[in-house]
Amino acid sequence: MSPLTSLTRLAPLALAFATAPLMAENAAPAAPAAPAQLVFQNGRSIPLSSVDIAQDKVLIKTAADGFSAGQSFPLTAVSHVFGDRPAGLNQAIALLLFDRHKEAIDLLEPLLAAHRVSAKIPGNFWIESARTLLVCYALTGDAARCTQLGKDISDATPPQGSDPFVSLGKALLMPASVSPEDRDVSLKDLMADEMPADVAAYASFYRSRLLKEQKKNAEALQALLAVPCLYPSGGLILNAAAEIHASDLLASLSRRDEATHLINSALRVAQGTILIEEGNKRLESM
Repeated sequence: MSPLTSLTRLAPLALAFATAPLMAENAAPAAPAAPAQLVFQNGRSIPLSSVDIAQDKVLIKTAADGFSAGQSFPLTAVSHVFGDRPAGLNQAIALLLFDRHKEAIDLLEPLLAAHRVSAKIPGNFWIESARTLLVCYALTGDAARCTQLGKDISDATPPQGSDPFVSLGKALLMPASVSPEDRDVSLKDLMADEMPADVAAYASFYRSRLLKEQKKNAEALQALLAVPCLYPSGGLILNAAAEIHASDLLASLSRRDEATHLINSALRVAQGTILIEEGNKRLESM
């Protein structure tokens, strides 16, 4: 199938996605984010900031919610992490996708430190934050930190072995001296059906950059539209960023109505991020 044929098939899907009714979970929370809590099997909970975990035990560092400092519990007594998505995580992802890597890293590194204790507990926010930071390190060429963080993520998700984001990091770390064809193959391999949606979405997003550098704008647009159309569960902010970048290519083709639809779709889920600024800037220029 040719890129233009694929693009023709993806474009209506992108517009349908852009105009679909929002689910309630897509709306920005009105209240400040609630701090993460460690929830025990018996229903009791304690702020994540009050605990530490060592040798498969939960250690109470500071007294809180009926727990006393110095108490310890087996890790098996923990059910899950509960709380709102950390403030700053969506912004960090948006900054990453608009090449503001240092700002993204400055938000993510303290977030990782604060949530590190919960890395192996269901419902944690550490894994997504760490995977986002791994992409940042890869794109800035920090191979050492990228490799170490990949090991930490894999250790936190032992049933699956090496985390798929490790392969994404390796593909993004490839230097410019590697041929565009080889870099393209590495990213396309990560878009296979068996890959997690977020890995495939990131791979398609950054493959669009590579294609655009080669002046293959039709294929670059196809790769961007694939993010919300083929891998929508990869992440709302990732979808929105892809839509805004796709709008640039659509506008260059004088397809301004479609570009406007995509930007408006992105703005509906972009609260609290630079995507608001980026989207509005484009709307004003059209």
